Amino acid sequence: MTVESKKASIITDLALAPEGHLKIDWVAAHMPVLNRIREQFEKEQPFKGLKVSISLHLEAKTAYLAKVVKAGGAEVTITGSNPLSTQDDVCAALVEDGITVFAKYNPDPKEYKALMVKALENKPDLIIDDGGDFVSILHAERPDLMAQVRGGAEETTTGILRLKAMEKENSLKFPVVAVNDAFCKYLFDNRYGTGQSVWDGINRTTNLVAAGKTAVVVGYGWCGKGVAMRAKGLGANVVVTEIDPIRAVEAYMDGFTVLPMIEAAKVGDIFVTVTGNRDVIRGEHYEVMKTGAILCNAGHFDIEVNKPELEALTATKRTVRRNIEEFKLKDGRSIYLLAEGRLVNLAAGDGHPAEIMDMTFALQAISLKYVNDNYKEIGAKVVNVPYELDQQVAQYKLEALGMGIDKLTAEQKAYLESWTEH
Repeated sequence: MTVESKKASIITDLALAPEGHLKIDWVAAHMPVLNRIREQFEKEQPFKGLKVSISLHLEAKTAYLAKVVKAGGAEVTITGSNPLSTQDDVCAALVEDGITVFAKYNPDPKEYKALMVKALENKPDLIIDDGGDFVSILHAERPDLMAQVRGGAEETTTGILRLKAMEKENSLKFPVVAVNDAFCKYLFDNRYGTGQSVWDGINRTTNLVAAGKTAVVVGYGWCGKGVAMRAKGLGANVVVTEIDPIRAVEAYMDGFTVLPMIEAAKVGDIFVTVTGNRDVIRGEHYEVMKTGAILCNAGHFDIEVNKPELEALTATKRTVRRNIEEFKLKDGRSIYLLAEGRLVNLAAGDGHPAEIMDMTFALQAISLKYVNDNYKEIGAKVVNVPYELDQQVAQYKLEALGMGIDKLTAEQKAYLESWTEH
């Protein structure tokens, strides 16, 4: 049952807050970089008097980011970026912590959209977006809520693609920092975070062994690299499908078999899509799959596995285990879909490890400060995270790990900057 509480938040049940606090406290204890930034924000108050709206997968790590932004003086409103990744106990805990929340687990599509709009009705000064939905709503549906927006930060590959399309059409109205494209995001979050959390979601959902099975990784970007690497570590035989010849050669050099999807479909036991594109597994592929094939998606939207074409081949459908649907095909084969084709690592798991999201959300926090400090100079475009901020996060991480690195001597700097004396 949905309840309204403190500042008109809309959540499922405020009584769930104690468990949510435990989750948030646990991740906070394992996010030293974000803790350091929180200390800076508490002193500097970079967001004092500003309203910040956040749309992210609403679980404990995201909740702690929201608390860090609040510690910087902001009035924070938050909603989920996927209906199946919201954790109701975390939402309740945030409400008790003075953050306005419009989110609940598994709302119907209409309610999900309405909650997202509610999170923008405070007319924010700054936004954090995941997948571009906030930006899309503000530009296409509710421009009346956009007047005060100074800028924002975007979390995902999918969101960056949408933003760059808007920028190309000259329809983007404010600057957005492409956090997804920062080194400390894609090298660690996309690769190590996605790699571990995808297999965590698959393993806990299916309770099946990966060793000896053929895992088909659809897309060999940074997320695909991580998924393939962890599949190999679990003992799976890995097949990669790609549309980019350079990435295909890279996958081959990394020791994986590379096949067109129509051939990979014949041999795969577990399929993971990580492309950001639609219909990468579709009807022609279902036609040749083995019975018992397991499909899941780790891209932002549930369009990578074409569900309508799977249902068109289906005689009966049933839920056989939480987050597993069996599609019994008309020819007697069974194909299983995890988490409705939504992000398996969040819809059927807890998302990336806290130590990984520590770096990503540190980037989000300081990128939000950067766009607030520079929005007039940046203008209405997509910009990269400044390299010095990337380095700052990495340096904080090294220090938290108790590790150090070397520095160039004056002679080494001079050597690298010269061209005459080599």
